[in-house]
Amino acid sequence: MHKSIEIDDKIFQDAIKFYGSVFSLPPLASKIYAYLLFDYDKVGITFDEFVEVFSASKSSVSTSISLLLNSELITDHNRMDERKRYFFINDGYKKIRFEKIVQKLKDELKLLDDLDRFKKNHNNYNEKTEAYKALLTKNIIQIQESLNKL
Repeated sequence: MHKSIEIDDKIFQDAIKFYGSVFSLPPLASKIYAYLLFDYDKVGITFDEFVEVFSASKSSVSTSISLLLNSELITDHNRMDERKRYFFINDGYKKIRFEKIVQKLKDELKLLDDLDRFKKNHNNYNEKTEAYKALLTKNIIQIQESLNKL
């Protein structure tokens, strides 16, 4: 099994499990993503290396790479003097991921506001809902401030 990068098996397995769960990835896509985490020098990993390292079919690797590219978890590029594509972790994904989280929090906050406006017509005030909305608002602000630093 030819590897162009050095990996730690325990960390690799932990990363497969964690990112598979966090991003809802199928097993091979999770392995590819975890493998790319170890490409510290950003040399890029080729399609053929994934096929060889994971002993997977070309179609399975292709499907997994397409999923990761469409999800913006990885990027690719071709070098000028080669036909091969090289794959990399999308460093911008951290920001994209948290922007999506902020949007979900805002959507939930809007839904709760709409429900509150509806409930007020029925004289039904809920202190816990207000505390929850305050927590959502606080988290939105904190995440947005951190995103501005990225």
